[in-house]
Amino acid sequence: MHPDANPQSWSARLWEAIDPTYTAILTHPFLTGLTDGSLDDGAFAHYVAQDVHYLRDYARALAIVAAKAPALADTAMFSRHAAEVFDVELALHGELLPELGLDIAALNATPITPTTRAYTSYLLATAYGGTFAEGLAAVLPCYWIYARVGTALLERGSPDRRYRRWIDSYGGEDFAATVAEVLELTDRLGPTLSEADEAAARAHFVVTAKYEWMFFDAAYRREQWPV
Repeated sequence: MHPDANPQSWSARLWEAIDPTYTAILTHPFLTGLTDGSLDDGAFAHYVAQDVHYLRDYARALAIVAAKAPALADTAMFSRHAAEVFDVELALHGELLPELGLDIAALNATPITPTTRAYTSYLLATAYGGTFAEGLAAVLPCYWIYARVGTALLERGSPDRRYRRWIDSYGGEDFAATVAEVLELTDRLGPTLSEADEAAARAHFVVTAKYEWMFFDAAYRREQWPV
């Protein structure tokens, strides 16, 4: 169970379903390489390039979830988060790109890799075709796993200034507050769901958590289309 969650809450039950995946993420050589400074520049540049592609569709998925929210306050929250993807996270990439010898034109010309394409397609399909609960569950791992990873990596630190900058952005209080908003909504929504609806949403949550591991792994391998 996630250590900050009420054991009776929906978020606690969701986290329990992905805890092994989270452990695998935290011990992946991409992340251990960030903290010990051994991660290859090329792998990190690959990650940044694909993350720019990913975030554009993630913001679209958040906007769709916002439109389906039954309460106006929740619509406003997800709409704000969608805008912040560009204002905050893409600004981070803007700081990192020159240090990696990249620019936005080069990133736009970088092909979207199989894992990025699969993950974003799944997110958008779930947000469009699923219920509000399913859409929320699908976008939640990106929030929650990054917050937990950021906190864990912040404790480890990194000898590389670029990697510390990335870690600081996800391990900070501002991002933690954003994630707390979504978890509060998650736990309000959980008790209103039927058993079948909860199971359907949980299934999407588990899948996108696995995609988070795959995204780090694809960057580490510098994944390309095989043909």
